[in-house]
Amino acid sequence: MSGFDPKEYVPGQYEPQKRDFTKEARFIEQRLAGGKFQANRSATIHFSRKIGSGALEIAHLLATRIGYTVIDRGIMEHIAKDAHLRLQTAAYFDERYPGRLAILAAMFSRKKKIVWDDYVGCLFSAVLTLADLRPTIFVGRGVHLIMPRNWVFSVRIIASQNKRVQRLMRKLNLKEREARQTLKKLDNEQQRFFQRAFGKREAKPSEFDMVINCDHITDPAWAAKIIEKAFQKKFAGRPQI
Repeated sequence: MSGFDPKEYVPGQYEPQKRDFTKEARFIEQRLAGGKFQANRSATIHFSRKIGSGALEIAHLLATRIGYTVIDRGIMEHIAKDAHLRLQTAAYFDERYPGRLAILAAMFSRKKKIVWDDYVGCLFSAVLTLADLRPTIFVGRGVHLIMPRNWVFSVRIIASQNKRVQRLMRKLNLKEREARQTLKKLDNEQQRFFQRAFGKREAKPSEFDMVINCDHITDPAWAAKIIEKAFQKKFAGRPQI
C-alpha cells in the first residue's frame, strides 16, 4: 500500500473521490509502529485557503510534481479523533519533541478567548508527527501557525466570493443559492475553528511566504509551478532541515 497517492486525485474535483480515512489512518499507524520517519525532516508546505478557491487541486498538482504527500483537513481530523492514533501520535511527538506541546499550549493559551482542549492538542501533535513521517503538503487547519517558521513554506490561496460560489456550483453540482448557503456555512465553521485553536478569525497576508489570487492566476497547474519554484528558492533546492 502506497498511502496517500496523489495520482488517485483527478484535478478539477472539489476533493478526491472515495476517501477511505480508515485505510489512510492504518498506513500512518504502521509507519509509526515501525519507526519509519524521515532521518532528515523535509521542509513542509502549507496551503491556507479561502474555501472554494481551488487550493486542494493546486496542492495535489504540486504534490505530483515534487513527490510530496497531501494531508488535508479530513485526514487530520480523522487522526485527531481516532483513539488509538491519538495515543500513538501523542507518544511519538512527546518522545521526539519533549515539552514542545506544552510550549505551544502556553503560547496560544495566552490569547483571550482561546480554548486549548484535548482536540486541539491532539491536532497539533498529529500535524507535527505527520510532518516527520514523509515529505508533506498540508491543506488547511492553520498548520503554518503550528510549525516553526523555518520548517514551512506557507501559501495563502484566495478568490473572490463570486468565483468561490461558481466553483462550488460546478464541483458540488449545486444551484447558486445552495452554493452561497454552503459557502457561508463553511466559512463560519472555518472562522470558529481559528478562533478556537488560535484565538483569531482571519489570516493576515504577513503570515505567508506567498499569496495567490485565483481570480487572476486561473490555471491551477500554473499556480503549482509558481509555488514549486518559490519553495525551491526558499530552501535552496535542498528542502531538508
